[in-house]
Amino acid sequence: MNTLVCLAAILFLLMILIGGKKGARSFIALFLNFGVLFLTILFMLDPSGNPIILTLISCVVISCINLFYINKVNVKTKAAFISTIITVTILILFIVVTTKVTMIQGFGEEESDELSIYTVYIGVDFVKIATSVIIMSAIGAITDIAISISSPMREVFHHHPTITKKELFNYGMAIGRDIFGTSANTLFFAFFGGYLGLLIWFNDLSYSVGEIVNSKVFSAEMVTILCAGIGVALTFPITSWVNTFYLLKMKNDDKDSQTSTED
Repeated sequence: MNTLVCLAAILFLLMILIGGKKGARSFIALFLNFGVLFLTILFMLDPSGNPIILTLISCVVISCINLFYINKVNVKTKAAFISTIITVTILILFIVVTTKVTMIQGFGEEESDELSIYTVYIGVDFVKIATSVIIMSAIGAITDIAISISSPMREVFHHHPTITKKELFNYGMAIGRDIFGTSANTLFFAFFGGYLGLLIWFNDLSYSVGEIVNSKVFSAEMVTILCAGIGVALTFPITSWVNTFYLLKMKNDDKDSQTSTED
């Protein structure tokens, strides 16, 4: 416990020294996000609750914390929030279909020994649970990419207000292409780093390459990585389009208000 407190204190000091007030809000946001996830899991234990609906609600709350609480309410965070919600909604529909087709929900045969003393008739839809897990795994990356694109697009529009819709959209896509590779690799190594023990387990079981690839446990992790990567890829055009539409609409509204004032 003392080690955890020391590490948390070091992280807090570094975030304060480097990020100032925003760094302090970012540190508090970590605990707020943890609280949201914890409450979401508790509500999912209720058989009458819909895990997908709960996931959507938690994604909205997490996005609000990461965008509006840390960066405050402004043009950049509003556009990033809208982009995040659109991306998550599309991704949920895609993941539900993918989960049903690949049948990665539930438990693998490697886990049968640990589960033999428990009942699996718990009244929970494991397809929806698997969908929720994948969405929760990707929401952080989606929100991060949305604000990473929204912020520079706002700055470019501020310094070049005469920029055309096509040029502004292409600028957002250019930013996305620059960070797409690193974002996809971040997801890949994060999941494999977290499940390194799984690969060691397969080695102890003397699995062949074919058995590893066709294992439900391994397939579930790969589907999670690929779906999260698809969500990241969708974030780039969606965020670029939303920002382009939002910024130009705001510009036209300003022109209309000035015209009405002159009249």
